Order: sequence, then C-alpha cells, then structure tokens
Amino acid sequence: MPNAAAHAGAILTIDLDAVAANWRLLRDRLGRAECAAVLKADAYGLGLAPVARRLAREGCRSFFVAQAGEALSLRALLPEADIYVLNGLAHGAEADYAAHGLRPVLNTLDEIARWRVACRAAGAALPAVLNIDTGMARLGLAPDEVDALANEPAGLEGIRVVYTMSHMACAYARANPMNESQRRLFDAARSRLPPCSASFANSPGIFLGPEYHYDLARPGAALFGLQPQSGEPNPMAQVVRLQGKILQLRRVDRGMTVGYGATHRFAEPRLLATVAVGYGDGYFRTLGNRGSGFIGDIRVPVVGRISMDLVTFDVTDAPGRETVPGATIDIVGPGHDVDALAAEAGTIGYEVLTALGSRYHRVYLGAGR
Repeated sequence: MPNAAAHAGAILTIDLDAVAANWRLLRDRLGRAECAAVLKADAYGLGLAPVARRLAREGCRSFFVAQAGEALSLRALLPEADIYVLNGLAHGAEADYAAHGLRPVLNTLDEIARWRVACRAAGAALPAVLNIDTGMARLGLAPDEVDALANEPAGLEGIRVVYTMSHMACAYARANPMNESQRRLFDAARSRLPPCSASFANSPGIFLGPEYHYDLARPGAALFGLQPQSGEPNPMAQVVRLQGKILQLRRVDRGMTVGYGATHRFAEPRLLATVAVGYGDGYFRTLGNRGSGFIGDIRVPVVGRISMDLVTFDVTDAPGRETVPGATIDIVGPGHDVDALAAEAGTIGYEVLTALGSRYHRVYLGAGR
C-alpha cells in the first residue's frame, strides 16, 4: 500500500482528544445548561465524521450544522442525535427533514408556515427552533415578524418549538454594549411568544457569564482551539498542528531576490528552505513576507510571495541538523497557533481552519474505538 504520509507535502494532525477536552471545559462552565456542538463546514474544516463521533462518545447529544446536506451526512453518522439546521428549512426538502428527524431553525414566517404543513403531513408535532434576530440582520425573525407571530400564536400550532434562539454579534468583545442590548431584546421577544427553552450563547458568549447561558449553548470555534475572548488568555486546548516538508535548501547572496515579483531582496547572505505548502493548500497569499513558521522554538520568517504549491522560509538561524530536505517546519504548532497565523494573514482563525486544503496528509489522534 502506498505511503500517503511520504507522498504528501505537509502533515495535518488533528487532536480529537483536545476537541473532547474543550467540549468538557465548555460543558462544565455552562453548569446546568446543555452544551451542544456546531459542526458546520465539515466541522470547521477538520472532518465531520471523526469530530462528530468523538464528541458523541464524550456525551454530546445536540449538534448544529448550516445546511441540510450537512445534516443528512451527520444523521448517517449519529442516528440518535438531535440535529439542527441553522440555515433554516430548505425549499422542497421538508419531507426529508421530517423523514430523517432533522430540526430546522425557522428564520421566517414562510418557513414556519411550511413546517406547519410538514407537521400536518407527518401527523405529528415535529421539533423546530425559532430564531429571533436581535441585531445581526442576517437570519431570523425581524421585529415585525415577531409582532405578527405574537398577535397570531396559532401560527405555531402543530409545531413542537423546542428552543427560541438568537445569535450574538459581538460576544468575543466582553465590554461591547451590544451583548447586553441583544440579551435584553431576546428576553423581550421571548416574553411575547409561547414559553419554551432558550439558546443564546455561541463560543465567546459562554464566557460572558451565566445570564447568557439560558438552556443550551452552541459553541463551535472554541471546540477547535480558537480564542473565545479577544485580548484574554486562551483557555482552550490546541487541536491542530500543520507541518510542511522542506523540499530544497538554497543559499542566497546579498542583493538576490526570491519568489514571484521579486518582492524580497536580501541585504546579506541567507539560507532558504522551500516548503511544499501554498495558497492551493489554504496557506493564504497575504502571508507573503509576513508569515512565519517554527523549527523547534526558532521562528523562521516567510520571505517572498506565497505560490500555489510552495512557500519559502529564511532558516538561517535554525539548527542545521533540523534543516534538511524531508524535515518539517511547524506552520501551525506549539508557539504558533491558528489564531497567530490568522493574525499574520489579516484574517480570523475560522477562515484558516475552513480553508485547510485537501492535499495534506491528515492524522487523527484520539479517534479511538
């Protein structure tokens, strides 16, 4: 059988035990509220199947995804789980939701009406979630739609509303006044609708205190090690390590340049390592001349532009025994986590994770039984 690790240009290691530990930390912080898991976009790029199975084994029972297709894939993995579809009730897919026990997050009056019809067709009050927009202006019932529903509660007849939810816009910034404003709007809207359990906090919202926890929280990014609160120590275990292989070493003299556009000119002789990772693998082009990797605890800067398949590091200051073809450079790893790479790229850790390429050889730790 071919050696896949030997053929790959980089090794992506995903620590499922760390994902489970992060879920436990959030669960314990929530106290009596349930801790769900948001696994949209292929579990934030880390693999729906291995992540979902590991979390289910840890005790997670409620899962949120964005799209119906993701929900159907998850249902095949977890026959007994409660699975919620954040993007709502897809047109023409009502029977599939009912047949596979998927729980739509109802974002409009039209979706509510269509789910009511689906409940009648199924001869049962099927579960769903009501989403109230409290400031995102994205998905969810607008104030006038909440008014209409409050004035005509029969609009929910035949539906088993298991949660009323909303989504926080600025929870990552503890002092932002919008957090409290949204919470008050959420409570005001809920008070006008039939009583049921509530869900409000995302990953950073969990860290704002028990008044934001309600009955169920929906963490996503924090499960995968991303920092939940800006400017504060990160309590989450790191999940991802990305190691790029050195293909070639090259000595350059003073005045020479490297890469497309000759954007970096050397002021003195240096040693370069060309590594088999590029923007075709999700290593963003914006990292040219600003990104970095690590060899042990030695930072090695990116020099020149990022190519589709290659990136060049200045490894002059790294130990010679660790800078040979076939050795690896930590692109994400100890001392340089996903959030650090995102800061260098001018983006957020969410984008880094979901952009991870398909050419990496993936290694899952803690997959277990």
